[in-house]
This record gives sequence, C-alpha cells and structure tokens, in this order.
Amino acid sequence: MASLKDMRNRIASVKATRKITKAMQMVAAAKLRRAQEAAQAARPYAERMDKMMASIGSRVTSRDGVSPLLVGTGKDSVHLLVVMTAERGLCGGFNSNIAKLARQDAQRLLREGKTVKIFTVGRKGADNLRRDLNRNIIDRMDFRAIKQMRYSEAEVVTKKIVDMFEAGDFDIATLYFAEFKSVIAQKPTALQLIPAKVPEAKPASDGKAEASAEFEPSEESILADLLARNLTTQVFRGLLENAASEQGARMSAMDNATRNAGDMINKLTIKYNRQRQAQITKELIEIISGAEAL
Repeated sequence: MASLKDMRNRIASVKATRKITKAMQMVAAAKLRRAQEAAQAARPYAERMDKMMASIGSRVTSRDGVSPLLVGTGKDSVHLLVVMTAERGLCGGFNSNIAKLARQDAQRLLREGKTVKIFTVGRKGADNLRRDLNRNIIDRMDFRAIKQMRYSEAEVVTKKIVDMFEAGDFDIATLYFAEFKSVIAQKPTALQLIPAKVPEAKPASDGKAEASAEFEPSEESILADLLARNLTTQVFRGLLENAASEQGARMSAMDNATRNAGDMINKLTIKYNRQRQAQITKELIEIISGAEAL
C-alpha cells in the first residue's frame, strides 16, 4: 500500500496535469473559432469551382487534346495517396482516423495488384503509416513552422503532386483529410484529385434550360488554367478542414482529459482520507492500549 506521502505526491501530480489539459483546452477553443471560420469561408469557393468545372468540363471531355489532369492517363495501375494529418498529437483519434482510412484503401489496392505510393503532409501521418506501409512512403512534408495555413502552402503541395504526375510517377491521386462537422465530429474523407472528378452539370431549379455561353479564350485554355487552380483549391480546402478538425478534436480530447483528471483526484482524495483516518485510528488504539496496560 502506498504511503500518505506518495499519495499526496500523486494527487499533486494529477492536479498539475489537469491544469495543463485545461490550458490546452482553452487554447484549442481560441484557435478553433478562427480555423472554423477559415474552413467555412473556403467551402463556397470550392463549390463554385465545382460548378465551373461541371459547366466547362462537360463540353470538352469528348474532344482531343484535353488536359491529362482531367481525363487521366487511361490507366489505374499506380495510385498516389496524399495523406494530410496534423503536426502534433493530443487530439484524440483525429490523426489515427485519417491514417486508418488511407491504410484501408492502400491495403485494398495492394490486394488488387496495384502499386501504391504515399505522400504524407503532416508529421503524424508518416508516424501512423510507418509501421505497415513505410516502404510505400515516397515523400513527406511538414508545416511545423507554419502557424496558420495559407494558399501558398497549398500551392507547394500541389506543385509536388503535379510534378510527379507529369513525370509519370502515378496514374490516380487521392487526397485524405478530415472534414470538419462539429467540435465532436470530424469525418475522414477521401477525395480524388487526379484525374479530376467533374461533377455532373445540374439543370436549373426552375426547369428552364441554361443559357448557352461562349468562352474567350477557348474552353480548353480556360479549363487548363481552371484544373490547376482546382487542384490547389481542393488541397487548400483540405488543409483548412484539417486545421479546424484538429482544434476541435484537441478541444474535445483535452476536455475529456480534464474531466478524467478531476475524477481521479476525487478518488485519490477519498482514498487518502480513508488511509489517513485508519492510520490515526490505529495510533489512538495503540495509545489507549498502552495506557490500559499501565
């Protein structure tokens, strides 16, 4: 049985841990609001980009000379998995859930006889996948020095992906990140980047046919520029969604840790008081027994 001094030290240690987890929860809550606003602000732009892709892509997919970013290489033998996670831990299952989805897809593709290459963005992604798929990791990137994600970081990631595609290193690229739903819900998501998934053009809500449009310069020229912008936009959206999801997951995890620390302190305090009372009772009995012996 632990001594009273050991129990006091343990209670003090748990109290110090609770202060740390409470502080981390408050910091995550402060960062969450800014990250959530940035992620939500990027969604309308990405949705509008999808509509433009649907409008122009549906016109040119059947023509010759279309960018390979849209139609692909015609093969699906080599897959690139771009796994985006956080740089730090202590955020519950946020990192492991993204890595789990990527690992499941990678193992499925390997069973089908495909070649799988992994490009990790974020230190925790490489750490989670290193044990099972270390030989498949071809490149990694981290943004530990970056406090707030900007469009320029997305451009760096996109350039690496496009350079590898133009070099013939892969046929299909898929992006993995966590879509922010709420503080307690972050959905691991897989989004195909190359070839671009062109959404179907939706008819007008009032039933009227859409007005025909003429593009200047040509539709092919606009689409070539739009495809590159769309890739960067989707990567940037993934980075922003990840940033908001990370802070939400960390806030929730630290709140649970703070509550658990409080429960542990209460249990240890009760145990300490009982043991202290038992020790006092034992000393009183010894004193009384000695006095009666006289």
